[in-house]
Amino acid sequence: MPSYPLIAYDQASPEVRAVFDDIMATRKVDDVNDFWKALANHPPTLARTWESLKQVMAAGELDPLTKELIYIAVSVTNGCEYCIASHTAAAKEKGMTAEQFGELMSVVGMANETNRLAQGYQVELDERFRN
Repeated sequence: MPSYPLIAYDQASPEVRAVFDDIMATRKVDDVNDFWKALANHPPTLARTWESLKQVMAAGELDPLTKELIYIAVSVTNGCEYCIASHTAAAKEKGMTAEQFGELMSVVGMANETNRLAQGYQVELDERFRN
């Protein structure tokens, strides 16, 4: 059960509606995800998070699909069910195939395993990897 209510567009303040309008226009959708409706309980956090996400996820040196794949990988590692589902859907919209998802999960699983092994064995950093 959510800690706070989801703020629907018709219940939102003008400040929140402006952010919702930008999200819908940017994403070309008719409604915002529940994540944004939850953040609307604190309009400064909603606005800051949306502006940061919009900037970070825009095309740059990394293409939008690669950014979604990274987002999925981090979300899996952090155990965020909501973000896994949301960004998997976004990655599919950007062309991710089932084969790419499977390979991504293999890399995520392997990275988590070897990270934990290196931590457990307390492996010191090789000299050649130091700056």
